[in-house]
Amino acid sequence: MFALVRVNLRRRPGRSALSALGVAFGVTTVVALLALTNGLNRSAGALAHLGRADFGVFQGGLSDLTASALPAGVVARIRRLPGVAQAAGVLILSGALAEEPETLVFGAEPVGFLAKRLVLVAGHGLAEGTALAGIGAARALHLHVGQTVSIDGVPLPLVGIYSSGIPLEDGGLVIPLSLARRLSGRTETVSMVAVAIAPGYREATVRAEVERALPGTIAVGAPGELARVDTNSRTLHEAALIVAVLALALGAVVVLNTAAMAVLERRHELAILSALGWTRLQICNLLARESLVLGAVGAAVGLGLGAVAAEAAVHGLAIAAFVSAQLTATVFLEGAVVGLALGVLGALFAAWQVLRLPLRGGLGP
Repeated sequence: MFALVRVNLRRRPGRSALSALGVAFGVTTVVALLALTNGLNRSAGALAHLGRADFGVFQGGLSDLTASALPAGVVARIRRLPGVAQAAGVLILSGALAEEPETLVFGAEPVGFLAKRLVLVAGHGLAEGTALAGIGAARALHLHVGQTVSIDGVPLPLVGIYSSGIPLEDGGLVIPLSLARRLSGRTETVSMVAVAIAPGYREATVRAEVERALPGTIAVGAPGELARVDTNSRTLHEAALIVAVLALALGAVVVLNTAAMAVLERRHELAILSALGWTRLQICNLLARESLVLGAVGAAVGLGLGAVAAEAAVHGLAIAAFVSAQLTATVFLEGAVVGLALGVLGALFAAWQVLRLPLRGGLGP
C-alpha cells in the first residue's frame, strides 16, 4: 500500500506540493507565533525577577510595564513592610547604549541586593562612574573589561562582566542608579522595585500586602500574570491567536481543495480499482494514507520554516535584545499536531468524497 502511495504522490507532484504547502503554511505560522509569544512571556517575566528577585513592583494601570514610573520613596516604604527581606529600586533605560540602542541599561544601587547578586566572571563589582556588562551583551557587542562604553554620550569604564542566570539581565548593562537618574532626567523615580521575600512568608501574602500599602502599584511574580496587568501583552496574545486561526483556516482550505481535486481528477482511476475488486474502504484507506503522508511532509517543512521565521521576526522587528524566540519541545509538538491534524482533515474529506460520488463502473460495498 505504501509503495502505491509513493507512486501516486510522485505522479502528481504539483498537487502533492500544493497540499504539503498548505499544511506547511499553517504549521509555520503556528510555530513562529508560539515561539514569539513564549519569548515575550519569558522576557517580561524576567523583568519582574531582575536580580533573582521573588517579584517586581510596577506602576499599575499601564499598557506596558516598561513604561512604569514609581516615586523613589516607595523603595523605603516597601522595605518596611512585613515579609520583605530586601527591596531595590531599578531604573531601566532603553536606547542609551550608543553601540547598540536596543540593549537595555539597568540603573541599580551598587550596594543593593540586585547588584550584589550578580556573579562576576571578569573584573570587579559596580562602583560610581563605572559600568558592568552581562555575558550576553559582552558576547554580542564584543565588550571586555577595561574598555570604555558610551551611555547617553557619557564614556564609562567597563569594570566587570557578570552573569545573573536571567537572559534579559545578562543581555544588558548595569550602571549606578544615581548615574542612570542623571542621564535620564528621572531624578525622583524608578522603573520598578525588585523585592526579595523573608523566610517563612508566602509570596502571595507579601504581594497582596505591597499592593494594599501602596495603592496604584501592581506586584508581578509569575509570567502568566502579565496578561492581567500588561494590556500590550494581552493584545499581542489575542492578535497572535487571530493570525494563527486565519493561517490554519487558509491551510485547511488548501488541503480540502486539493483533496477534492484529487478525487475528481482520479474518478476513472478509482473506478478501475473498484473494477479490480477494491472496496470503498480500501480506496478510502489509500487516499487517507496519501493525505497523511503529505500532512507529515508539510508538518516537517513547516517546523523548520517556523523556526527560521521566528528568528527572522525577532531580528526584523529589532527586538532581539529584549526577546528571543523560545523554540521549545512543546512548540514543535504543537506544530506537529497541527500538521497531522490538517492531514487527517484532508483524509476525511477525501474519504467523504469517495463515498458520495458515483464513479463510473460503480464501487463495491
